[in-house]
Amino acid sequence: MRLGIIGGGQLGRMLAHAAQRLGIDVTILDPKKNCSAGQVARQIVGAYDDAEKLHELAAVSDAITYEFENVPIEPLATLEGKVPLRPAPKGLAAAQDRLTEKTLFRTVGMQTTDFAAIDSLEDLEREFAAMNGACILKTRRFGYDGKGQARIDSPADVPSGWEELKDGGPLILEKRIDFKRELAIIAARTADGNEAFYPVTQTHHRNGILHRTLAPAPALTDEIEQQARVYVDKLLKQLDYVGVLALELFDTDRGLLANEFAPRVHNSGHWTIEGTTCSQFENQVRAVMGLPLGEPTLPTPTGMLNLIGNVPDRAPILARPNTALHLYGKSGRAGRKIGHITVTGATDDDVLKRIDAIESIIDT
Repeated sequence: MRLGIIGGGQLGRMLAHAAQRLGIDVTILDPKKNCSAGQVARQIVGAYDDAEKLHELAAVSDAITYEFENVPIEPLATLEGKVPLRPAPKGLAAAQDRLTEKTLFRTVGMQTTDFAAIDSLEDLEREFAAMNGACILKTRRFGYDGKGQARIDSPADVPSGWEELKDGGPLILEKRIDFKRELAIIAARTADGNEAFYPVTQTHHRNGILHRTLAPAPALTDEIEQQARVYVDKLLKQLDYVGVLALELFDTDRGLLANEFAPRVHNSGHWTIEGTTCSQFENQVRAVMGLPLGEPTLPTPTGMLNLIGNVPDRAPILARPNTALHLYGKSGRAGRKIGHITVTGATDDDVLKRIDAIESIIDT
């Protein structure tokens, strides 16, 4: 069996590892030679919209998947009928535009914050006044890890917010949400409709970048767990989805509000490598290759800590019990995800203490 992966970052790297454990040959397409995934699998060096390189990838693949959602859609059409693309490009397209994404959420019956398309300063002035409260102005496309956003807390912020983002393409205004915490759920679906749901997790962000994940989310009620599963199930079915999908949620006084989804394996699920019977990466490979899904069982509470910026000293981390270190083969740089650490423990509090202790080592 042969898997093609478009994108050569750390997600592609971990997908390649999962596929190789199952005896599946992997080829990566990425424009950067010796990219993170290209260090562990065969690589085709080429642009994501290069039709010739896409066909070269298809020729050595029984199925193709992606490690990020902003893959150019139109060139993928040239592969139609040649090799299965999983998930289908329509899933990518829905996640590439925040307005399309929020509209999809409403269509399938999810609650969201108030939102509006913004194409001019006049639109922004009008919609901010209508929402009657603090908002966030965002680019509709290509925003990630807090990029492409401006806070609009008062009418005085409107002109500067517009000037900051107006050249970034179409915009969307979203009303800021008073939430208790951020949650995420990851699910997998096969072509014949079988589904697997990972436990709902609690996520913590710093500067717009995921910092920690706790699995399962502490003090999670059955009601919230079920609502999260219903939400992600609606999305999977609406998109006729094949593969792994992550849905980010806000826990509020009026229930869960859908924030955004990723049509791929996700940073909030890196803990599944050590924390579950079958990781998100392996289930992505299984679903894409037409294999049965594995059980997403969580035997013990697990936490994940992102490593941002600098490569840490390995020794003090590896000396700690119940701890796994993953480095992505990247050089250190401010704001760059260069690895993550997973810890397991007997209780939620135990996991938190272990993460705190490791973070104190990294910060010293």
